[in-house]
Amino acid sequence: MEREKLGSRMGFILLSAGCAIGIGNVWRFPYITGMYGGGMFVLLYLFFLVAMGVPVMTMEFAVGRASRKSVVKSFTELEKPGQKWHLNGYLGMLGNYVLMMFYTSVAGWMLYYFYLMLTGRFTGKDTAEVFQGMLGDPLVVTVCMVIIVVAGILVCSVGLQKGVEKITKIMMVLLLFIIVVLAVRGMTLEGGMEGLKFYLVPDLQRMKDAGILETVVAAMNQAFFTLSLGIGAMAIFGSYIDKKRTLLGESVNIAILDTFVAIVSGLIIFPTCFAFGISPDNGPSLIFITLPNVFNHMAAGRIWGTLFFMFMTFAAFSTILAVFENIISCGMDLFHLSRKKSCMINLVLLIVLSLPCVFGYNLWSAFQPMGEGSAVLDLEDFIVSNCILPIGSLIYLLFCVTRYGWGFDRYLKEANTGEGMKIPKGIRIYVTYILPVLIILLILQGWFG
Repeated sequence: MEREKLGSRMGFILLSAGCAIGIGNVWRFPYITGMYGGGMFVLLYLFFLVAMGVPVMTMEFAVGRASRKSVVKSFTELEKPGQKWHLNGYLGMLGNYVLMMFYTSVAGWMLYYFYLMLTGRFTGKDTAEVFQGMLGDPLVVTVCMVIIVVAGILVCSVGLQKGVEKITKIMMVLLLFIIVVLAVRGMTLEGGMEGLKFYLVPDLQRMKDAGILETVVAAMNQAFFTLSLGIGAMAIFGSYIDKKRTLLGESVNIAILDTFVAIVSGLIIFPTCFAFGISPDNGPSLIFITLPNVFNHMAAGRIWGTLFFMFMTFAAFSTILAVFENIISCGMDLFHLSRKKSCMINLVLLIVLSLPCVFGYNLWSAFQPMGEGSAVLDLEDFIVSNCILPIGSLIYLLFCVTRYGWGFDRYLKEANTGEGMKIPKGIRIYVTYILPVLIILLILQGWFG
Protein backbone atom coordinates (compact mmCIF):
# COMPACT_ATOMS: atom_id res chain seq x y z
CA MET A 1 0.00 0.00 0.00
CA GLU A 2 1.44 3.38 -1.05
CA ARG A 3 2.28 5.72 1.85
CA GLU A 4 0.05 8.76 2.23
CA LYS A 5 1.57 12.20 1.62
CA LEU A 6 0.70 15.66 2.85
CA GLY A 7 -1.00 17.86 0.26
CA SER A 8 1.11 20.98 0.71
CA ARG A 9 4.18 22.49 2.33
CA MET A 10 1.89 24.81 4.33
CA GLY A 11 0.08 21.74 5.65
CA PHE A 12 3.38 20.25 6.82
CA ILE A 13 4.49 23.47 8.56
CA LEU A 14 1.11 24.02 10.26
CA LEU A 15 0.82 20.36 11.33
CA SER A 16 4.33 20.30 12.79
CA ALA A 17 3.83 23.70 14.43
CA GLY A 18 0.44 22.51 15.72
CA CYS A 19 2.19 19.58 17.38
CA ALA A 20 4.73 21.91 19.00
CA ILE A 21 2.14 24.56 19.92
CA GLY A 22 0.32 23.27 22.93
CA ILE A 23 -0.68 24.13 26.43
CA GLY A 24 2.99 24.62 27.33
CA ASN A 25 3.20 27.70 25.11
CA VAL A 26 0.15 29.38 26.55
CA TRP A 27 0.00 28.05 30.08
CA ARG A 28 3.61 27.34 31.07
CA PHE A 29 5.59 29.93 29.08
CA PRO A 30 3.95 33.05 30.57
CA TYR A 31 4.05 31.93 34.20
CA ILE A 32 7.63 30.61 33.94
CA THR A 33 8.59 33.95 32.36
CA GLY A 34 6.87 35.69 35.29
CA MET A 35 8.73 33.54 37.82
CA TYR A 36 12.15 34.18 36.26
CA GLY A 37 11.98 37.91 35.82
CA GLY A 38 10.51 38.61 32.37
CA GLY A 39 12.63 39.98 29.52
CA MET A 40 16.01 38.31 30.28
CA PHE A 41 14.31 34.92 30.48
CA VAL A 42 12.72 35.51 27.03
CA LEU A 43 16.15 36.32 25.52
CA LEU A 44 17.72 33.17 27.00
CA TYR A 45 14.75 31.10 25.82
CA LEU A 46 15.24 32.30 22.22
CA PHE A 47 18.98 31.52 22.39
CA PHE A 48 18.42 27.93 23.59
CA LEU A 49 15.64 27.39 21.07
CA VAL A 50 18.15 28.02 18.25
CA ALA A 51 21.07 26.27 19.98
CA MET A 52 19.26 23.11 21.15
CA GLY A 53 15.74 22.74 19.81
CA VAL A 54 16.21 23.43 16.10
CA PRO A 55 19.20 21.05 15.52
CA VAL A 56 17.38 18.10 17.18
CA MET A 57 14.23 18.90 15.18
CA THR A 58 16.16 18.65 11.88
CA MET A 59 17.41 15.23 13.03
CA GLU A 60 13.96 13.92 13.84
CA PHE A 61 12.64 15.17 10.49
CA ALA A 62 15.64 13.64 8.67
CA VAL A 63 15.06 10.20 10.22
CA GLY A 64 11.35 10.40 9.29
CA ARG A 65 11.92 11.60 5.71
CA ALA A 66 14.76 9.18 4.92
CA SER A 67 12.89 6.13 6.28
CA ARG A 68 9.34 7.05 5.14
CA LYS A 69 8.16 5.26 8.29
CA SER A 70 6.66 6.06 11.69
CA VAL A 71 8.69 6.14 14.92
CA VAL A 72 9.08 2.38 15.54
CA LYS A 73 9.97 1.36 11.98
CA SER A 74 12.08 4.42 11.06
CA PHE A 75 15.15 3.26 13.04
CA THR A 76 14.79 -0.32 11.72
CA GLU A 77 14.88 1.07 8.18
CA LEU A 78 18.07 3.13 8.69
CA GLU A 79 20.15 1.21 11.26
CA LYS A 80 22.85 -1.29 10.30
CA PRO A 81 22.00 -5.02 10.64
CA GLY A 82 22.17 -6.25 14.23
CA GLN A 83 21.93 -2.78 15.81
CA LYS A 84 19.40 -1.94 18.52
CA TRP A 85 18.51 1.71 17.75
CA HIS A 86 14.98 0.61 16.85
CA LEU A 87 14.30 0.00 20.56
CA ASN A 88 14.06 3.80 20.88
CA GLY A 89 11.03 3.55 18.58
CA TYR A 90 9.19 1.63 21.31
CA LEU A 91 10.25 4.24 23.89
CA GLY A 92 8.89 6.93 21.54
CA MET A 93 5.60 5.06 21.17
CA LEU A 94 5.34 4.74 24.95
CA GLY A 95 5.94 8.51 25.16
CA ASN A 96 3.10 9.20 22.71
CA TYR A 97 0.66 7.08 24.72
CA VAL A 98 1.68 8.43 28.16
CA LEU A 99 1.48 12.01 26.85
CA MET A 100 -2.06 11.39 25.62
CA MET A 101 -3.01 9.75 28.94
CA PHE A 102 -3.08 13.21 30.54
CA TYR A 103 -3.18 15.64 27.61
CA THR A 104 -6.66 14.47 26.60
CA SER A 105 -7.93 15.31 30.11
CA VAL A 106 -6.35 18.78 30.15
CA ALA A 107 -7.79 19.46 26.67
CA GLY A 108 -11.15 18.36 28.09
CA TRP A 109 -10.78 20.94 30.89
CA MET A 110 -10.20 23.64 28.25
CA LEU A 111 -13.25 22.49 26.31
CA TYR A 112 -15.40 22.56 29.48
CA TYR A 113 -14.18 26.06 30.36
CA PHE A 114 -14.99 27.19 26.81
CA TYR A 115 -18.54 25.85 27.32
CA LEU A 116 -18.83 27.55 30.75
CA MET A 117 -17.68 30.90 29.33
CA LEU A 118 -19.90 30.63 26.25
CA THR A 119 -23.01 29.89 28.33
CA GLY A 120 -22.26 32.53 31.01
CA ARG A 121 -21.91 29.96 33.83
CA PHE A 122 -18.98 31.84 35.41
CA THR A 123 -20.98 34.97 36.18
CA GLY A 124 -20.97 35.64 39.92
CA LYS A 125 -19.20 32.35 40.70
CA ASP A 126 -16.08 31.71 42.77
CA THR A 127 -13.66 30.52 40.07
CA ALA A 128 -11.62 28.39 42.51
CA GLU A 129 -14.78 26.53 43.47
CA VAL A 130 -15.70 26.03 39.80
CA PHE A 131 -12.28 24.50 39.08
CA GLN A 132 -12.32 22.21 42.11
CA GLY A 133 -15.94 21.27 41.35
CA MET A 134 -14.98 20.28 37.79
CA LEU A 135 -12.01 18.15 38.89
CA GLY A 136 -14.02 16.54 41.65
CA ASP A 137 -16.80 15.39 39.30
CA PRO A 138 -15.64 12.20 37.52
CA LEU A 139 -18.60 12.27 35.12
CA VAL A 140 -17.92 15.79 33.81
CA VAL A 141 -14.18 15.26 33.25
CA THR A 142 -14.73 11.80 31.73
CA VAL A 143 -17.33 13.11 29.26
CA CYS A 144 -15.05 16.01 28.23
CA MET A 145 -12.06 13.67 27.80
CA VAL A 146 -14.13 11.21 25.72
CA ILE A 147 -15.37 14.06 23.46
CA ILE A 148 -11.75 15.10 22.82
CA VAL A 149 -10.58 11.51 22.07
CA VAL A 150 -13.56 10.74 19.79
CA ALA A 151 -13.13 14.05 17.91
CA GLY A 152 -9.38 13.43 17.43
CA ILE A 153 -9.85 9.85 16.22
CA LEU A 154 -12.70 10.91 13.87
CA VAL A 155 -10.47 13.54 12.22
CA CYS A 156 -7.60 11.02 11.85
CA SER A 157 -9.93 8.33 10.45
CA VAL A 158 -10.94 10.56 7.50
CA GLY A 159 -7.35 10.43 6.24
CA LEU A 160 -4.10 12.39 6.30
CA GLN A 161 -4.95 15.09 3.73
CA LYS A 162 -8.76 15.29 4.05
CA GLY A 163 -8.80 14.86 7.84
CA VAL A 164 -5.68 15.76 9.81
CA GLU A 165 -4.17 18.29 7.37
CA LYS A 166 -7.44 20.03 6.46
CA ILE A 167 -8.73 20.41 10.04
CA THR A 168 -5.32 21.47 11.41
CA LYS A 169 -4.99 24.18 8.74
CA ILE A 170 -8.41 25.65 9.62
CA MET A 171 -7.76 25.39 13.35
CA MET A 172 -4.27 26.93 13.21
CA VAL A 173 -5.43 29.90 11.11
CA LEU A 174 -8.27 30.51 13.60
CA LEU A 175 -5.87 30.06 16.53
CA LEU A 176 -3.43 32.65 15.14
CA PHE A 177 -6.27 35.10 14.44
CA ILE A 178 -7.82 34.73 17.91
CA ILE A 179 -4.48 35.09 19.71
CA VAL A 180 -3.69 38.36 17.90
CA VAL A 181 -7.17 39.77 18.71
CA LEU A 182 -6.74 38.82 22.40
CA ALA A 183 -3.22 40.33 22.52
CA VAL A 184 -4.47 43.65 21.10
CA ARG A 185 -7.23 43.64 23.73
CA GLY A 186 -4.73 42.88 26.54
CA MET A 187 -2.34 45.64 25.49
CA THR A 188 -5.12 48.26 25.35
CA LEU A 189 -6.29 47.61 28.94
CA GLU A 190 -5.63 50.44 31.37
CA GLY A 191 -2.37 49.64 33.18
CA GLY A 192 -1.51 46.98 30.60
CA MET A 193 1.65 48.75 29.40
CA GLU A 194 3.35 48.11 32.77
CA GLY A 195 2.85 44.40 32.19
CA LEU A 196 4.29 44.75 28.72
CA LYS A 197 7.40 46.45 30.12
CA PHE A 198 7.88 43.70 32.72
CA TYR A 199 7.50 41.06 30.01
CA LEU A 200 9.67 42.44 27.23
CA VAL A 201 12.32 44.72 28.79
CA PRO A 202 15.34 42.67 30.01
CA ASP A 203 16.18 43.42 33.65
CA LEU A 204 19.35 41.87 35.08
CA GLN A 205 18.34 42.64 38.65
CA ARG A 206 15.12 40.64 38.37
CA MET A 207 17.10 37.78 36.90
CA LYS A 208 19.55 37.92 39.86
CA ASP A 209 16.61 37.89 42.29
CA ALA A 210 15.24 34.73 40.66
CA GLY A 211 18.75 33.18 40.56
CA ILE A 212 20.93 33.36 37.45
CA LEU A 213 21.61 29.60 37.19
CA GLU A 214 17.95 28.77 37.86
CA THR A 215 16.86 31.20 35.12
CA VAL A 216 19.32 29.73 32.59
CA VAL A 217 18.18 26.15 33.37
CA ALA A 218 14.48 27.13 33.19
CA ALA A 219 15.01 28.85 29.80
CA MET A 220 16.89 25.80 28.49
CA ASN A 221 14.08 23.53 29.71
CA GLN A 222 11.29 25.57 28.17
CA ALA A 223 13.10 26.01 24.83
CA PHE A 224 13.85 22.32 24.53
CA PHE A 225 10.48 20.92 25.59
CA THR A 226 8.31 23.38 23.69
CA LEU A 227 9.01 21.62 20.38
CA SER A 228 7.73 18.15 21.46
CA LEU A 229 10.95 16.42 20.38
CA GLY A 230 12.10 12.90 21.17
CA ILE A 231 8.95 10.80 20.69
CA GLY A 232 8.78 10.76 16.89
CA ALA A 233 5.83 13.19 16.77
CA MET A 234 7.87 15.33 14.33
CA ALA A 235 9.43 12.38 12.50
CA ILE A 236 6.00 11.20 11.34
CA PHE A 237 5.40 14.45 9.44
CA GLY A 238 8.92 14.24 8.03
CA SER A 239 7.92 10.84 6.61
CA TYR A 240 4.97 12.43 4.77
CA ILE A 241 6.89 15.19 2.91
CA ASP A 242 8.91 15.33 -0.31
CA LYS A 243 12.54 16.35 -0.70
CA LYS A 244 11.97 19.78 -2.30
CA ARG A 245 12.97 21.78 0.80
CA THR A 246 15.89 21.52 3.23
CA LEU A 247 14.99 20.51 6.76
CA LEU A 248 16.77 23.37 8.54
CA GLY A 249 14.61 25.96 6.76
CA GLU A 250 11.43 24.08 7.65
CA SER A 251 12.53 23.58 11.27
CA VAL A 252 13.25 27.30 11.63
CA ASN A 253 9.78 28.16 10.25
CA ILE A 254 8.13 25.81 12.75
CA ALA A 255 10.21 27.17 15.67
CA ILE A 256 9.25 30.75 14.64
CA LEU A 257 5.53 29.87 14.61
CA ASP A 258 5.80 28.06 17.93
CA THR A 259 7.67 30.99 19.49
CA PHE A 260 5.23 33.51 18.00
CA VAL A 261 2.36 31.80 19.85
CA ALA A 262 4.33 31.62 23.13
CA ILE A 263 5.41 35.29 22.95
CA VAL A 264 1.94 36.55 21.94
CA SER A 265 0.39 34.51 24.78
CA GLY A 266 2.52 36.63 27.08
CA LEU A 267 1.13 39.75 25.38
CA ILE A 268 -2.32 38.57 26.47
CA ILE A 269 -1.48 37.44 29.98
CA PHE A 270 1.02 40.04 31.32
CA PRO A 271 -0.94 43.22 30.43
CA THR A 272 -4.13 41.56 31.72
CA CYS A 273 -2.48 40.55 35.02
CA PHE A 274 -0.96 44.00 35.58
CA ALA A 275 -4.20 45.78 34.63
CA PHE A 276 -6.04 43.82 37.33
CA GLY A 277 -3.23 43.77 39.92
CA ILE A 278 -2.55 40.03 39.70
CA SER A 279 0.85 38.35 40.01
CA PRO A 280 1.86 36.78 36.65
CA ASP A 281 3.80 33.95 38.34
CA ASN A 282 0.70 32.28 39.80
CA GLY A 283 1.51 28.94 38.18
CA PRO A 284 -1.08 26.68 36.56
CA SER A 285 -3.91 28.25 38.59
CA LEU A 286 -3.41 31.39 36.46
CA ILE A 287 -5.37 29.85 33.58
CA PHE A 288 -8.15 28.10 35.47
CA ILE A 289 -8.76 30.32 38.49
CA THR A 290 -7.18 33.77 38.06
CA LEU A 291 -8.02 34.58 34.43
CA PRO A 292 -11.69 33.46 34.57
CA ASN A 293 -11.99 35.82 37.56
CA VAL A 294 -10.48 38.63 35.47
CA PHE A 295 -12.94 37.94 32.63
CA ASN A 296 -15.75 38.14 35.20
CA HIS A 297 -14.76 41.74 36.00
CA MET A 298 -13.82 42.89 32.47
CA ALA A 299 -16.13 44.75 30.10
CA ALA A 300 -17.47 42.17 27.60
CA GLY A 301 -15.50 39.63 29.64
CA ARG A 302 -17.73 36.76 28.59
CA ILE A 303 -16.80 37.30 24.92
CA TRP A 304 -13.06 37.61 25.70
CA GLY A 305 -13.18 34.60 28.01
CA THR A 306 -14.96 32.50 25.38
CA LEU A 307 -12.37 33.48 22.76
CA PHE A 308 -9.51 32.73 25.16
CA PHE A 309 -10.70 29.24 26.00
CA MET A 310 -11.54 28.53 22.35
CA PHE A 311 -7.91 29.42 21.59
CA MET A 312 -6.70 27.19 24.47
CA THR A 313 -8.82 24.27 23.21
CA PHE A 314 -7.40 24.69 19.69
CA ALA A 315 -3.82 24.82 21.07
CA ALA A 316 -4.39 21.56 22.97
CA PHE A 317 -6.30 19.85 20.16
CA SER A 318 -3.65 20.65 17.53
CA THR A 319 -1.11 18.66 19.60
CA ILE A 320 -3.61 15.84 20.14
CA LEU A 321 -4.24 15.48 16.37
CA ALA A 322 -0.50 15.34 15.65
CA VAL A 323 0.22 12.72 18.34
CA PHE A 324 -2.89 10.66 17.45
CA GLU A 325 -1.65 10.59 13.84
CA ASN A 326 1.71 9.27 15.06
CA ILE A 327 0.02 6.57 17.18
CA ILE A 328 -2.35 5.52 14.37
CA SER A 329 0.45 5.48 11.79
CA CYS A 330 2.51 3.22 14.08
CA GLY A 331 -0.39 0.76 14.27
CA MET A 332 -0.55 0.77 10.48
CA ASP A 333 3.23 0.27 10.06
CA LEU A 334 3.73 -2.33 12.82
CA PHE A 335 0.66 -4.52 12.42
CA HIS A 336 -0.26 -3.76 8.77
CA LEU A 337 -3.66 -2.44 9.87
CA SER A 338 -5.87 -0.23 7.73
CA ARG A 339 -6.21 3.38 8.91
CA LYS A 340 -9.83 2.74 10.01
CA LYS A 341 -8.91 -0.37 12.03
CA SER A 342 -5.96 1.37 13.72
CA CYS A 343 -8.30 4.26 14.59
CA MET A 344 -10.95 1.97 16.14
CA ILE A 345 -8.44 0.04 18.28
CA ASN A 346 -6.80 3.26 19.49
CA LEU A 347 -10.15 4.89 20.23
CA VAL A 348 -10.85 2.26 22.90
CA LEU A 349 -7.23 2.14 24.07
CA LEU A 350 -6.85 5.92 24.49
CA ILE A 351 -10.12 6.31 26.41
CA VAL A 352 -9.20 3.51 28.82
CA LEU A 353 -5.61 4.78 29.27
CA SER A 354 -6.85 8.33 29.97
CA LEU A 355 -9.09 7.28 32.87
CA PRO A 356 -6.38 7.15 35.61
CA CYS A 357 -5.64 10.86 35.06
CA VAL A 358 -9.38 11.68 35.17
CA PHE A 359 -9.89 9.68 38.38
CA GLY A 360 -6.68 11.03 39.95
CA TYR A 361 -8.55 14.14 41.10
CA ASN A 362 -11.67 12.43 42.46
CA LEU A 363 -12.14 8.65 42.87
CA TRP A 364 -8.42 7.96 43.27
CA SER A 365 -7.41 11.25 44.91
CA ALA A 366 -5.92 9.36 47.89
CA PHE A 367 -3.23 8.03 45.53
CA GLN A 368 -0.51 10.74 45.50
CA PRO A 369 2.42 9.22 43.56
CA MET A 370 4.78 12.23 43.67
CA GLY A 371 4.21 13.16 47.31
CA GLU A 372 1.54 15.09 49.17
CA GLY A 373 -0.81 17.10 46.97
CA SER A 374 0.25 15.36 43.73
CA ALA A 375 -2.05 13.49 41.35
CA VAL A 376 -1.72 10.82 38.65
CA LEU A 377 -1.23 13.62 36.09
CA ASP A 378 1.97 14.76 37.86
CA LEU A 379 3.49 11.28 37.57
CA GLU A 380 2.52 10.95 33.89
CA ASP A 381 3.89 14.42 33.14
CA PHE A 382 7.17 13.58 34.91
CA ILE A 383 7.57 10.34 32.91
CA VAL A 384 7.09 12.17 29.59
CA SER A 385 8.76 15.55 30.27
CA ASN A 386 11.69 14.45 32.44
CA CYS A 387 12.39 11.00 31.04
CA ILE A 388 11.04 10.04 27.61
CA LEU A 389 11.28 13.38 25.74
CA PRO A 390 14.91 14.24 26.67
CA ILE A 391 16.19 10.62 26.51
CA GLY A 392 14.44 10.13 23.14
CA SER A 393 15.96 13.38 21.85
CA LEU A 394 19.42 12.30 22.98
CA ILE A 395 19.02 8.99 21.13
CA TYR A 396 17.89 10.76 17.93
CA LEU A 397 20.93 13.03 18.26
CA LEU A 398 23.42 10.19 18.84
CA PHE A 399 21.86 8.15 16.03
CA CYS A 400 22.41 11.05 13.61
CA VAL A 401 25.94 12.12 14.61
CA THR A 402 27.86 8.97 15.56
CA ARG A 403 29.36 6.32 13.29
CA TYR A 404 27.65 3.71 15.48
CA GLY A 405 24.28 4.95 14.21
CA TRP A 406 23.11 6.40 10.92
CA GLY A 407 26.11 8.74 10.82
CA PHE A 408 26.62 12.50 10.47
CA ASP A 409 27.27 12.44 6.70
CA ARG A 410 24.02 10.61 5.90
CA TYR A 411 22.05 12.87 8.24
CA LEU A 412 23.62 16.01 6.69
CA LYS A 413 22.90 14.81 3.14
CA GLU A 414 19.23 14.13 3.99
CA ALA A 415 18.77 17.39 5.92
CA ASN A 416 20.37 19.49 3.15
CA THR A 417 18.46 17.90 0.27
CA GLY A 418 16.27 20.48 -1.47
CA GLU A 419 16.12 24.27 -1.61
CA GLY A 420 16.54 26.50 1.43
CA MET A 421 18.87 27.00 4.40
CA LYS A 422 21.66 24.43 4.57
CA ILE A 423 23.24 23.04 7.75
CA PRO A 424 26.98 23.90 7.67
CA LYS A 425 29.38 20.96 7.92
CA GLY A 426 31.21 22.87 10.67
CA ILE A 427 28.33 22.19 13.10
CA ARG A 428 29.61 18.63 13.47
CA ILE A 429 31.82 19.32 16.53
CA TYR A 430 28.99 21.16 18.32
CA VAL A 431 26.31 18.52 17.73
CA THR A 432 28.67 15.61 18.44
CA TYR A 433 30.41 16.82 21.60
CA ILE A 434 28.58 19.81 23.12
CA LEU A 435 24.86 19.33 22.44
CA PRO A 436 24.75 15.77 23.93
CA VAL A 437 26.31 17.12 27.15
CA LEU A 438 23.69 19.90 27.34
CA ILE A 439 20.87 17.35 26.93
CA ILE A 440 22.40 15.03 29.56
CA LEU A 441 22.59 18.00 31.98
CA LEU A 442 18.93 18.70 31.23
CA ILE A 443 18.01 15.07 32.03
CA LEU A 444 20.00 15.13 35.30
CA GLN A 445 18.48 18.47 36.30
CA GLY A 446 14.98 17.06 35.65
CA TRP A 447 15.69 14.06 37.89
CA PHE A 448 17.74 15.61 40.69
CA GLY A 449 17.36 19.41 40.31
